[in-house]
Amino acid sequence: MSTVTLPRQNITLALEDRGQGRPVVWLHAFPLDRGMWEPQLQPLLAAGYRVITVDLPGFGESPVQAGWTIDSAADALAELLEVLQVPAAVVGGESMGGYVALALARRHPHSLSGLILADTRAGSDDAAARARRQETIEAIRQKGPAALLETLVPKLISDATRQSRPHVLETIRTLTLRQTTQGLIDALIALRDRPDAAPYLPNIRVPTLVIVGEYDTITPPLYAARLAGLIDSAELVHIPQAGHLSNLENPEAFNAAVLSFLQRRIS
Repeated sequence: MSTVTLPRQNITLALEDRGQGRPVVWLHAFPLDRGMWEPQLQPLLAAGYRVITVDLPGFGESPVQAGWTIDSAADALAELLEVLQVPAAVVGGESMGGYVALALARRHPHSLSGLILADTRAGSDDAAARARRQETIEAIRQKGPAALLETLVPKLISDATRQSRPHVLETIRTLTLRQTTQGLIDALIALRDRPDAAPYLPNIRVPTLVIVGEYDTITPPLYAARLAGLIDSAELVHIPQAGHLSNLENPEAFNAAVLSFLQRRIS
């Protein structure tokens, strides 16, 4: 693990930077951290890629950063790539990480050589979703990260995962409980207030892979189809026996889709 302080954004991010070759950057889902990408590391390293996993502000080992937004996180990621001397990278994000990846595509398209959008969507929160975010914020204020074990965490994985891979739920619980109350609240505010990315999707010109778990109820397959349909030449892959955290629930299928995309589409 290393930390990088970014002077322009006045923010410090924790990351792991492993391997050589073409860089692939992974951005995690809420309420987890870069540890969620463990199942992807060895397959990508073995295939000759440089793998960079980043803790978003206030998650994992990245310090809390009051007032951060999805757009400011994208700006920080662009600066991080400069510091790491990465001219352009394939950037993959799941759920919240996908929102940041889309903001990077809008604000810093030169930083991208490819895009992987997993179990995410382009639209902003409607009034009902914003109200639910606020309810979750209040629950976390009262109970801390454990509040999410009662509400959000059970929705993140499919029944199929619960039955066939019970250890996945334990991994998610462990990653959730090691986050801070303030970090989670700041992220929920950033998620609640994020802009609508849909109008900018036709401007994306890099090879794009859209991935969705077939049983994802948070960002369902229909959302993924709409997302892929608005991006020129985007590929859409459904991950069987998986819900919202498809990279953890069916890593074999997820990794196969990612490696196939990288080997065919990223020159």
